[in-house]
Amino acid sequence: MKLPKLEKPEKYTGLYVFGFGDHAGVGFTAEEVAELLDSESYRESKVYKIYRAYPDGRLELRGVPAESFQLEGGMFFYSADAQTARSDFKRLGDLAVRVAPPCRAKVHLAQYADDRFAVALIYPAEYDSEVSRWLLAGDYRPAGQAEGGTGAVERYYQEAPEVLDRHQLFGTSESISRSGEELLACVGLAIQR
Repeated sequence: MKLPKLEKPEKYTGLYVFGFGDHAGVGFTAEEVAELLDSESYRESKVYKIYRAYPDGRLELRGVPAESFQLEGGMFFYSADAQTARSDFKRLGDLAVRVAPPCRAKVHLAQYADDRFAVALIYPAEYDSEVSRWLLAGDYRPAGQAEGGTGAVERYYQEAPEVLDRHQLFGTSESISRSGEELLACVGLAIQR
C-alpha cells in the first residue's frame, strides 16, 4: 500500500488509513471509517490506525478489524458495597469534567442481582487504547477488581443489572467527522485532512 507524503505527519496520530483497494486515504476519523464500512461499496476494505507518526513522514500502522467499528468496548470496575461503587462512579465523572475522554462514552452505576456493584464505562470498541491511556493519565484508581473488553460488555447487557445512576460523556476530537455525501465525495483523495 503506497501512502502519500504528509506535511506535519504528527497531526495524523490517532486517525486512520482506509484501503480502498486501488488506493488508500490517510486521515479518516473513527466515525468516518465506521460509516464507510457500513456502505455496500467499502465493507470489505482494510483499515489501519495510525499509532505513531515520525517527523520524516513514516507512520506506524496497526490493522483494525472491521468488526471493531460495530462493537462496544468497555471497562467494568466492581465493588462489594454501594458506597465504594458510588465513590468510584463520582471519581470517574469528576475525571471526565477535568479532562474529557477521547470519545463519547456512557457510565453506569449498576447493581447486580447478587448485590455486587459495578461502574460500567462503555464506548466504541475502536477507542480501547485511547480510553485506557485516558484513565491512566487521569490516575483513575477504582477500589475493586476490574475487567474490560467487548465480551465484558456483552455479559453486562445479558445480565442486565439495575442501573442506579448514569452519565453520558462527550469526547474530545480535534477532527470534525464528515458524513453522507460530503464523506463519499472525498474517498478519492489520498490525504483527507
